[in-house]
Amino acid sequence: MEQTVEQKLKALYELQNIHTKIDKIRQVRGELPMEVADLEDDVLGLETRIAKIKGELDDLEDSIVTRKNTIKDAQAAIKRYDSQLKEVKNNREYDALTKEIEIQGLDIQVSEKKIKEHGFEITSKTEIYEAAKAELDGRKKDLEAKKAELDVITAETEKEEQDLQKKADKAEPQIEERLLVAYKRLRKNAVNGLAVVTIDRDSCSGCFNQIPPQRQLDIRQRKKIIVCEHCGRILVDEALTHEVAEA
Repeated sequence: MEQTVEQKLKALYELQNIHTKIDKIRQVRGELPMEVADLEDDVLGLETRIAKIKGELDDLEDSIVTRKNTIKDAQAAIKRYDSQLKEVKNNREYDALTKEIEIQGLDIQVSEKKIKEHGFEITSKTEIYEAAKAELDGRKKDLEAKKAELDVITAETEKEEQDLQKKADKAEPQIEERLLVAYKRLRKNAVNGLAVVTIDRDSCSGCFNQIPPQRQLDIRQRKKIIVCEHCGRILVDEALTHEVAEA
């Protein structure tokens, strides 16, 4: 059976009421879900950064060990070459051994320089590492607190929201598809989620622009779907809202 315009308006207003209640519940949660998500991203980012710094510190420590071993090997080689110098038989052998001793000595100098540089790097990176760990601890505490706050609010409102959503899911099929599409589009584009609004002090309660007297009369007669000329919202008269509330 074809619905009358009045029935269509009442169905739209009832759906708007349900969605408004859901919106208010979500407003209570406010920015908390977004704040929790942002903090989770911060924690993940800091953990990745800390792991990277830790890897760099480990590499520097390994390099120092390698350089120290190089110095030990070079010192052993110099000692061996010094011993061989005592047994040389000609200048060519002497020059060759002297050259090797010089090369080993340079290797020691380079390794000592690198060990010193790595020591400075380790000191600098350790400070950054500790600061990042402290920041991570702070972010984790903030995240824990925000999650606890969100859990409390969610626990208090979850059942109510689920019940309202079931009502909305049940109400939507009762509305003509063309109107439902328009309603959803209006809700999506409206900052406050209001697609169906009343006349308030001769004005649209959605955008507060004045409605001409003749148009107000047409709205009250409920013979056709009328939208606000300024914001496009569906308009209903105040009496209809009372009838829906009492039904």
